[in-house]
Amino acid sequence: MERKGRDGRSPEKGAGSGADAVRKVSGQHRQEGIVPVLLIVVGILFFLLMLVFPLVEVIYRSLKDGLASYLNAVTAENTIAALKVTLIAAVIALAVNTFFGLCASWLVTKFEFPGKHVLSVLIDIPFSISPVIAGLAYIMTFGRMGWATPIVEKINQWLGTDISLVFSIPGVVLATIFVTFPFVSRELIPVMQAQGSREEEAAVMLGARGFTIFRKVTFPHIKWALLYGIILCAARAFGEFGAVYAVSKARGKTFTLPLEIDALYMAGSADAITQAFAVSSLLVVLAILILILKQIVEYCGKDGR
Repeated sequence: MERKGRDGRSPEKGAGSGADAVRKVSGQHRQEGIVPVLLIVVGILFFLLMLVFPLVEVIYRSLKDGLASYLNAVTAENTIAALKVTLIAAVIALAVNTFFGLCASWLVTKFEFPGKHVLSVLIDIPFSISPVIAGLAYIMTFGRMGWATPIVEKINQWLGTDISLVFSIPGVVLATIFVTFPFVSRELIPVMQAQGSREEEAAVMLGARGFTIFRKVTFPHIKWALLYGIILCAARAFGEFGAVYAVSKARGKTFTLPLEIDALYMAGSADAITQAFAVSSLLVVLAILILILKQIVEYCGKDGR
């Protein structure tokens, strides 16, 4: 007579069912193990195709005609002038956006006032508007037919200057400030919201005032977020093209590095294209340096140093 278990099934059948369950679970584990591997492979291939190979191609093309040709391209008069304009615009944009980014972040996170949400939305405008449109807006405002031109002319008469806010370095600076404004404040606002205002209120009750509260209480909590926002702002400033293109006019005077690269490439000759890649390598080096600095800041910020 065949013996049956408590569930009414024979031991042989129960053993077979158990083996099937084990094989099924093993198959699920194998499938679950394959998915991460496929995702990793796809991610690596995408990273190589979209980022690494193009950058390697830029470096290769820039050195294609030899080191002497490369040095001639990166030390050309127009290239040096474009590098100077790029650095001037980036430094001024960093200074302005750091100051106003701190002010805007402080207002949004530490105070309640009418229009607070409107201010928060206005901070994000450069993210939603095309940089070219921003440049055209400056032209329509400060250009020859702009409504602010008479004001600028009167200021020039009073000061005895000849300041122009479009097709000049001040216009390039304004366009760079516009497109890079949100980066500092958008890094600071979440950190300051998480911090709250209890420590500042306690400092006020103990008699601290103004800048002392910021230096002693607020700044230690936000210093890494502030530095991270400055790094992102610098990266955006170095690579800006659209807004600067709209308000820049003279090659060798108001062109930044991206505009100089475009001018060289659009020249069409083999030598000019090679020079364009050589100048592009300067931006690649700047990007790598900024990336290294970004990683250092992230590491130090996580460790709290």
